[in-house]
Amino acid sequence: MKKNGFVSRLFLVIMFLFLYAPIFVLIVFSFNDSKSNAVWGGFTLDWYLELFQNRTVLDALQTTLLVSILATVIATIAGTAAALGFSSMRRRARTACLTVNNIPLTNADIITGVSMMLLFVFAGQVLADLSAWLNELSVVESANLWFDFEFKLGFVTLLIAHITFDIPYVILSVLPKIRQLDPNLAEAALDLGATPMTAFRKVVLPELMPGIINGALIAFTMSIDDFVISYFTAGSQVSTLSMVVYSMVRRRVSPEINALSTLMFVAVLALLIIINLRQARQEAARARDRRIAGRS
Repeated sequence: MKKNGFVSRLFLVIMFLFLYAPIFVLIVFSFNDSKSNAVWGGFTLDWYLELFQNRTVLDALQTTLLVSILATVIATIAGTAAALGFSSMRRRARTACLTVNNIPLTNADIITGVSMMLLFVFAGQVLADLSAWLNELSVVESANLWFDFEFKLGFVTLLIAHITFDIPYVILSVLPKIRQLDPNLAEAALDLGATPMTAFRKVVLPELMPGIINGALIAFTMSIDDFVISYFTAGSQVSTLSMVVYSMVRRRVSPEINALSTLMFVAVLALLIIINLRQARQEAARARDRRIAGRS
């Protein structure tokens, strides 16, 4: 038994080294005074200072944060509403909808990115043809009108793509809380004179809030870390941080890239820690409630 335990712990240590050693090397060399990625030249913060003076990186950071925040807010609202709708369906219809909801989670990112890019290009072509047809019609009718419906790859398409792949994560985070919800609570609030909106806002929503917050954090993490789907749907005028890192790496790997990658890793790690701490607190609170209920 002791030998098996030692082998299991050794295997666990090797696995973590294999997963995280490259990241630790990247973090260490982001403080390297030399431009070399193999020779340590001393400790410095110059690469972080240069990073925050890079206009391209700052613009990409602004775009990434704006897209991630907007996509998280919209996806959280839409995903919560969809989860409530799923919970009120019959079992067969709910199973079918959940299967469709899980497709973006299991589908390859490159397939999702290419398909959404083709959809946006097709929509842009349809709008361009519609503009041309309306302009011809206005000329025939001697009306001084000019229609110019333009839909190109850019910030809007990037935002739509992020909302699309964020919604399933929110749905899967909110559904378990809906299953745990006592349906008699809302009915009791209605019997006591509350309106349906008041009952939802003061009774149902607080019970669902832990799942909603977890879904929002996961959606924000996935959005800020996405590259493949963003690469195909952002167009040539908009870039996210991951896209900037990719373009910089194609030229050469510099300590400035190490600094940027370190900051992105720390941001994602902080969000994951917050998610795990929230889940641990929720489990501890449920266990405490069960103990109190058992004593009474």
